[in-house]
Amino acid sequence: MSKLNKFGTHRVIYPLGTLPQTAEKIDNQMVCYDNEILCDVDTLNIDSASFTQIRKACDDDKEKMADMILDIVEQKGKMQNPVTGSGGMFLGRIHEVGSSLKRDLKKGDKIASLVSLSLTPLFIEEIKGIDLDKDQVDIKGQAIIFESGIYAKIPNDLPSNIVLSALDVAGAPAQIDQLVKKDDDVLILGAGGKSGVLCAYQAKKKAGDKGRIIGVIHHEKDRHTLEELGFVDEIILGDATNPMEIYDKVMDVNGGPVDVTINVVNVQNTEMTSILPTKSTGIVYFFSMATSFTKAALGAEGIGSEAKMIIGNGYTKNHAEFTLNILRESKPLFELFKARYGRETE
Repeated sequence: MSKLNKFGTHRVIYPLGTLPQTAEKIDNQMVCYDNEILCDVDTLNIDSASFTQIRKACDDDKEKMADMILDIVEQKGKMQNPVTGSGGMFLGRIHEVGSSLKRDLKKGDKIASLVSLSLTPLFIEEIKGIDLDKDQVDIKGQAIIFESGIYAKIPNDLPSNIVLSALDVAGAPAQIDQLVKKDDDVLILGAGGKSGVLCAYQAKKKAGDKGRIIGVIHHEKDRHTLEELGFVDEIILGDATNPMEIYDKVMDVNGGPVDVTINVVNVQNTEMTSILPTKSTGIVYFFSMATSFTKAALGAEGIGSEAKMIIGNGYTKNHAEFTLNILRESKPLFELFKARYGRETE
């Protein structure tokens, strides 16, 4: 093994010289080296784009899905979907802290990882269950967090699975806080999902009463949810893979293009649906892991748009506490997350 490295390159099997996220295979032996943290894992929160792809490939057959997940981890040493390239995060407990690390952690502390499973050494002994509604997989297994890796202790005032679901998308609302300005008109593709509702809350908070929040949903069932939450001023039911349909509907309800578009959908081919209804001087925020940045860049060029396009980084300073505070601030959002994701993991 190569010299221990804070970014985890000592775990890379091939190609050598790459970082764990881009590596094809990493070492998932569950030995805690001096600069690592070894965790017992209870639940994997699979990235939405990845989970959707696995569901479709397996026709919602949980046994086939379990086999596919086990195969990916066996082949790669990590949970990185070979189609989407994305991972997710885990909920677990501290098993051991490397001798060279000085961390406020003790054995048994509950944590949620804040780095992608696409770079996390993972060993699955058993898949106990798959929750199709929550994108979550209960397992018996272990994982490694590198010296540079980040995590959040599970707070005492919020249920573990609510925390896990919220932190999986914590980077999005924290970055929306920086992108949306007072009086902005904001379009959210995928407004009914967990990242969508969190972004809608923060966008409305920043844009204020004169700003308009427009939510695009694919299923009628999400309309009632958004109406009850009250963060979205206009709701559009439509297909986010049909750019002209959404463009026409946005023009109808808004009377012109928006200042900021937030893409949090979990399907491919929504790049132009994001760019077309956005002002040429506006901002397009791609948080979706299904995004093709080639299609986005060339598509914007093709319509003469110079909108600023931003890759949704899953990390923003203090994003974990920022997002959990949204659930503390908004009782309707907390109740929604409780209903959707509130099952406790023991």
